[in-house]
Amino acid sequence: MTEIDADLPAYELVSTFLGFPSCADVATSKADVIIQGIPFDLATVGRAGTREGPRAIRLVSPNLSFEEARWPWTFELKSALTVEDAGDIYGQTGVPATMVESVERRTDAILAAGKRVLSFGGDHYVALPLLRSIARHHGPVSLLHVDAHTDTYKGEDYNHGTMFYHAVEEGLIDPAHSVQVGIRTDYDRNGHAFEVLGADWVNNNGPAATAERIKQVIGERKVYVSFDIDGLDPAFAPGTGTPVVGGITTNAALQIIRSLVDLDVVGMDLVEVCPAYDQSEITALAGATLCLDMLYVWGDRKRRGLI
Repeated sequence: MTEIDADLPAYELVSTFLGFPSCADVATSKADVIIQGIPFDLATVGRAGTREGPRAIRLVSPNLSFEEARWPWTFELKSALTVEDAGDIYGQTGVPATMVESVERRTDAILAAGKRVLSFGGDHYVALPLLRSIARHHGPVSLLHVDAHTDTYKGEDYNHGTMFYHAVEEGLIDPAHSVQVGIRTDYDRNGHAFEVLGADWVNNNGPAATAERIKQVIGERKVYVSFDIDGLDPAFAPGTGTPVVGGITTNAALQIIRSLVDLDVVGMDLVEVCPAYDQSEITALAGATLCLDMLYVWGDRKRRGLI
């Protein structure tokens, strides 16, 4: 099936995001976008449990199936974009390096087939192997990073606060044309070159000004979006491992994602959903909704012949 059956109750369990078809073979798939889950949290330094994030995002997704065209979009997603869900990626239990290899191998195959990739974490460390594949295919890209933390800390290999330090060191991203949004930790002491739009700045200036600054910094460059759900205030996303108060609202985040119709987004991850600490699935629902709007962004760009 290509979408959730209208006669299927919303509480019926689905095995793929929004009931999209399963992808059996990336190389022969006709999809524009491939979804993949990465149930990994061995790089977590706080509360564990984000390995359950991909499942939670998929299971909550039927709540988004009621509108043929999701507001405020004016077209049905299925009319513009073909999406398939390739399921989860696994490595050898307790051996993080095998997860890294598996993520790079699967993502390399998706990009080689000419598709865009949407990944569900897992802790934020999964962004590093994803960016390695992205850079192999597209060259160094801009990064749009929504988070409470910069994740540019110099440290051990497997730590979900160090990925973007390593990504810069490996030449995967261009920090001079990258933006971090929602930061509310010690970003003034990290010595990196990213443009930082802290949570106070975003909350005081609003999503429209935030989106405009993002476009100014990134321009026409290819960009990868990495969205840590703790970029949202815990009032909107309590189910995460390292919550920090004073974040941005779900509405502001959705407006920022929708503004990406003007940018060449080549991939996105949504990470750090931790169902054990969620309340009424609101964190998983926020993550699923942000991902659905990213699919609409790609659908809009495809309708305009931009992808």
